[in-house]
Amino acid sequence: MPLSSRSRGAALAVLSAGTLMIILDGTIVTVALPSIQRDLGFSQSALAWVVNAYLIAFGGLLLLSGRLGDLIGRRRVLIGGLTAFTAASLACGLADSAGLLITARFIQGAAGAMVSAVSLGMVIALHPDPRGRGLAIGIYSFVQSAGGVLGLLAGGILTQAVNWHWIFFVNLPIGAAAAVLSLRLLPDDRPAAGSGDRIRGADAPGALLVTAALMLGVYTIVGTADHGWASASTVTLGLLSLALLAGFLVRQAKAAQPLMPLRLFRSRLVTGANIVQALMVAGGFGFQFMVTLYLQRVLGYDPLRIGLAIAPTGLVIGLMSLALSARLGARFGERAVLLPSLVLFAGGFLLLARVPAGHASYVSDVLPATLVFGVAFGLAMPALMTLGMSDATPADSGLISGVFNTAQQIGAALGLAVLAALATARTDRLAAAGHSQAAALTGGYHLAFLVAAGLLAVATVAAAVLLRTPDRGTADSQRPDSVGSAGSTIAHDTAAAGESVLGDGSVAAGTKAAPGDTAHGDTAAGAPASAGGRAAEILSASRGNLPAAEPTDHRALA
Repeated sequence: MPLSSRSRGAALAVLSAGTLMIILDGTIVTVALPSIQRDLGFSQSALAWVVNAYLIAFGGLLLLSGRLGDLIGRRRVLIGGLTAFTAASLACGLADSAGLLITARFIQGAAGAMVSAVSLGMVIALHPDPRGRGLAIGIYSFVQSAGGVLGLLAGGILTQAVNWHWIFFVNLPIGAAAAVLSLRLLPDDRPAAGSGDRIRGADAPGALLVTAALMLGVYTIVGTADHGWASASTVTLGLLSLALLAGFLVRQAKAAQPLMPLRLFRSRLVTGANIVQALMVAGGFGFQFMVTLYLQRVLGYDPLRIGLAIAPTGLVIGLMSLALSARLGARFGERAVLLPSLVLFAGGFLLLARVPAGHASYVSDVLPATLVFGVAFGLAMPALMTLGMSDATPADSGLISGVFNTAQQIGAALGLAVLAALATARTDRLAAAGHSQAAALTGGYHLAFLVAAGLLAVATVAAAVLLRTPDRGTADSQRPDSVGSAGSTIAHDTAAAGESVLGDGSVAAGTKAAPGDTAHGDTAAGAPASAGGRAAEILSASRGNLPAAEPTDHRALA
């Protein structure tokens, strides 16, 4: 039975609260690291694992969590993740040793992956109509992006006013309420297939291969701060991760019930949106992390002032994603919104590449860039999320959501590792040449900002080439009411479980469109050019984000 508008709104609020908790936890830890190190006796090298343990579990389990949501029910996975995350947060807050905290953080990351992997798919499923979906994605996008900024602010307040334990205890009421309300408000979406079919569909060998590949890959990336990119350890582990990933792809091509059907990537929108997102987050995550370091190390800001300094970004993101993104998408199409937003994003980094080493003014040197980033991200991410999820069917929405989040986490981890390494090397060279500490640090940040701008430029080109949608005039004039998105794979109201129509307009092998289903491809007449016209996401993440991705190592620019 379809949910009423009020029920869908309540369900969206629950999903947003759970997502906010996951993303907030990604950045709230950042400002508390010095206090944690002092109280628990962490060595400098071990301290990074407070962040890395979460990142490795989160990035490694997103794909598996998303697919499990499709196989056994997304609500089940969501509630399990919320429960485990809340319990792990309690363990983190009570931790009295380094080992216990790191272990609890790993569990937090695994539970966070369960929540994040299925939340976006549930938002899509709850809002089949284009306009409602656009507004829902805008709200979800705002929660994700603003959560990172709120984390910095809340972390500074709690750490300074109480103690670092409360950055974890704050999750307890949010997580408990979200789990209980999810059980009451979210529809039970368990598939009709029997348990035997679900177990076979889990593809245990494929799950083992992809989880090991992603965890090892993230571990290799975050380890570059210690070992360097060309070290024997990095190269060996990197090659092993790629070998595991190749084995996973071979398995998916041959398995009768693959964990991740490769046909999904025949959709240009799915593939293109994930490539663009990885590039955008790789560059964009440098904003929060590098600006935080600049404010702290060069301008001498404390954690609370840092949070307040970056807060305008979250406010502008909210304005753009909630008030303008959906309207602009409806008028011009998501691609037309995304491309200039990416250009503006790159321009914000060029502004930051000019910040002075001394006597800097926040109002004239930093604030303009924070506002530019807010506008760019608030418009770009909802459009990109809508495009990335536009070919999702009810049977595959959890998996595609997991893929989208995985691309975000890998992009954040890789981007931060690269930017931090380049900035550190530049800072060391300038310091060796006799420059002051402030000048050397600022020079390193300048290089990181320029490289980030380059990544955003590449993302713009990739979006222009890969994310082409149908002609809007033709599409809108023939748009059937049941189709909710550009390049939509199949009308949700009549789609049978397991059916899938690909982005090129073809029906996936082994599936058949039910009577009344409408297939659409990138050029099919009748497909609306804008899934989000309706539209409007994504981080972290995510972490910090930007879809909030956690920093890999705070020593990189120390």
